[in-house]
Amino acid sequence: MDNELTALSTMFTEFYYWLTIVFMFFIHVGFTLYEVGMTRRKNLQHTLMKNVMLIPVVTVTFFLFGWWLYFAVGNGPGITGGIPETAENAYPWSPLMAPNLDDNITGVFWAAFLLFSWTAASIVSGAIIERTRTGAFLMAAVLVGTVTWTIGGAWGWSATGWLVQKMGYHDSYGSGVIHAVAGGAALGMIVVLGPRIGKFGPKGEPREIKPHNIWMTAIGLFIVLVGFWGFYAACNIPIINIGDDEKPFFAATTIYGTPTTLSASTFNLLMSLIGGMVAGYVISKGDILWTFSGGLGGIITASSGNDLYHPLQAMVIGAVGVLVAYKLHHWVERRFKIDDAVGAVAIHGYCGFLALVIAGFMLWGYPAAAPVDGVTAWFGTTSEGWAEINPLGQLIGAVIMFWGLGFLPAYALGKLLNKFGLLRVPRKVELAGLDTHSYGDAYPEYAAPADSETEDATDPTDKEFEQLVGSIAREDRKA
Repeated sequence: MDNELTALSTMFTEFYYWLTIVFMFFIHVGFTLYEVGMTRRKNLQHTLMKNVMLIPVVTVTFFLFGWWLYFAVGNGPGITGGIPETAENAYPWSPLMAPNLDDNITGVFWAAFLLFSWTAASIVSGAIIERTRTGAFLMAAVLVGTVTWTIGGAWGWSATGWLVQKMGYHDSYGSGVIHAVAGGAALGMIVVLGPRIGKFGPKGEPREIKPHNIWMTAIGLFIVLVGFWGFYAACNIPIINIGDDEKPFFAATTIYGTPTTLSASTFNLLMSLIGGMVAGYVISKGDILWTFSGGLGGIITASSGNDLYHPLQAMVIGAVGVLVAYKLHHWVERRFKIDDAVGAVAIHGYCGFLALVIAGFMLWGYPAAAPVDGVTAWFGTTSEGWAEINPLGQLIGAVIMFWGLGFLPAYALGKLLNKFGLLRVPRKVELAGLDTHSYGDAYPEYAAPADSETEDATDPTDKEFEQLVGSIAREDRKA
């Protein structure tokens, strides 16, 4: 650092990203509480450990090759160029991927993206609870948390990404590159996995499988919303010169290099939150889960353009997204017998997809990102030569994120695992509970095996439950 001002700017940026990491850790804490609360008592420890173990697995794989993917494939590769030489800085053996007094930023910037990876993997986790083998989920976590969302980020969440420069794709706070990808992946896994035992009646009618702890679920969602403050901040660059040497102008920018402020994102984060929350409350007639989830869905629906929306636009867009996601969730559930245990496909996938489409119309003509020399947008440019946000580019981007990078890879992985019997737990284990073999009862002070008044009607009877547990215990003793 050649002078005091440069040193202060660098140290501020380092601390800024470090603080966003702390806030974003709350997202994973919240998702864990939410999923455990949504799980029935006989499965809650399995759900807890599944969320815990994705942390080391995704962290290691993201360090080894996920971070490199983000810098390596932004050009397609081959659409706007090959693999950039700068991708060498993201090799796990690069001097920048270790303590280095010449580089204060790489570690905290890598960690911010890593927390995005945990979020993407955890979205898939919630949708497939109570019937998935831990190993199968961890493979899906690596696929989504390290590979597919990172490729989506390289293509559409960088000023140099080919989707941005060629199509005018704009997704300032990750509606598509994180939420649509993860929601599509959750749907792909669910289609292969199938519904939980007892979710649908003899005539195909969906049954409600109630969570074991509603307040834990609600608190978990509130904590996720706390983490979103860090998520939004991490999507910005806190201070950078967007002028030139003769006339410098320092400002915060989006990840695309377009000017923004924390004040702008604060307005729109809160307004899209309350728009979605009120819509969830109204459409569900006061259902607790949809009211809380609606707030999250509202944020996601507006996040693609929340750097440019007016706050009232953000509120209305958030509300519309939740209304559509609620209706679509229940229609898909009835029509295709899809068991999305926590509504992850609806809140993240459908809202994320819709967010991109809406932004294409609402922000038509705005600059998608700072221009890159030698790249010409396919669907138009602004008068300054910047790629122009447009409906077609956003729609194509939404299809790529939800279906191309989300649904199809996860569906293929699910089919492969299912072929070898590695995807779903055996029927008797699912009936008895995934905790039975490894953990036992999570609440031993209460009467076991089940409280008939609190357990869902689709659970096995007490007698059947005792027989199943006894059978598993006998098999263990023989082994």
